[in-house]
Amino acid sequence: MIGYVTIGVSDMERAKAFYSDLLADLDARILMDMERIAFFGQSMGKPMLAVCIPYDQQPNHPGNGNMVALNPGSKERVDKLYHKAIELGATCDGEPGQRIPDRFYGAYIRDPDGNKVAFFHFG
Repeated sequence: MIGYVTIGVSDMERAKAFYSDLLADLDARILMDMERIAFFGQSMGKPMLAVCIPYDQQPNHPGNGNMVALNPGSKERVDKLYHKAIELGATCDGEPGQRIPDRFYGAYIRDPDGNKVAFFHFG
């Protein structure tokens, strides 16, 4: 169910070096690096850890830059989960849409406590 978890960092190069070394024994490596965010794992189809500079460019701290990302299996199911979350009291933090052409489709919400959750589909 979980696709990846994101944690906020203040220095991407330091974080990439740290997690590359730390996770090497788990056969994890950087699978995708887009400057502000890098994904570590064994494959794009297995759970991953991402490190990022927070999107809002505010200092990182627990809760800012952290996010749980759920992969429901299709773009249609991303849309369905997003709309259901909104109906259940979540707030929009990014409507469903293609974020990276032909690679990443996603939607973002804040749960009633303010926790950030993403629904995504690769493709």
